[in-house]
Amino acid sequence: MINVLLVEDHELYRMGLSMLLSKAEDINLVAEAGDGIEGVRKAKELTPDVILMDIGLPNMDGIEATLKIKEFLPEVKILIFTSRDSEHDIFESFKAGADGYIMKGASPEQTISAIKAVFEGVGWIDPAIAKVVFSNIGVNKTKVESLTEPNNRKDKNIYGLTERELDVLSLMVDGLTNPQIAEKLVITRATAKAHVHSILQKLCATSRTQATVMAMKEGLV
Repeated sequence: MINVLLVEDHELYRMGLSMLLSKAEDINLVAEAGDGIEGVRKAKELTPDVILMDIGLPNMDGIEATLKIKEFLPEVKILIFTSRDSEHDIFESFKAGADGYIMKGASPEQTISAIKAVFEGVGWIDPAIAKVVFSNIGVNKTKVESLTEPNNRKDKNIYGLTERELDVLSLMVDGLTNPQIAEKLVITRATAKAHVHSILQKLCATSRTQATVMAMKEGLV
């Protein structure tokens, strides 16, 4: 069961999300908060598994609240859930420690999938903002295709990643969880987890989201 804290200031919107989460399988809505300060306080009190965090909150915005929560609860997963799609908000959220970013226009199914993904340690980037992320780090389709050729991929690998780790990293970028990676590569879950841990260490990344963005930026996948 995934314990979720919902931080959203718009009452009607919060009610809708509350109903969605309450009906979702394997999700337990432990509390709600209407502003950033209350969100930080309830996070300290309840230590949820995942926090669904709006950005445009009164008293303290969601980015600052994310930063403060991550300072004392680094293991808590925070999924930014907002209507804002500016480069500044996106990258400031990830800089503050957010584990995922999803737009409020996402379907209920996408929202639940995003919550479960970040809980499993998979970084989630909403397709609606992916182009913003790729544009900022200078990635386009042609460049990605050229860099994923075997020889070019090796040339770009200055981090000492093994061929198997590069395969795992590619699947991480595709959004696969450790169990899914294990099934895809026909390895044990423990081995998949070990590869992911090694990749994070070699890339000096603190989260799967950071690792996947770095992988695309450096042309590793």
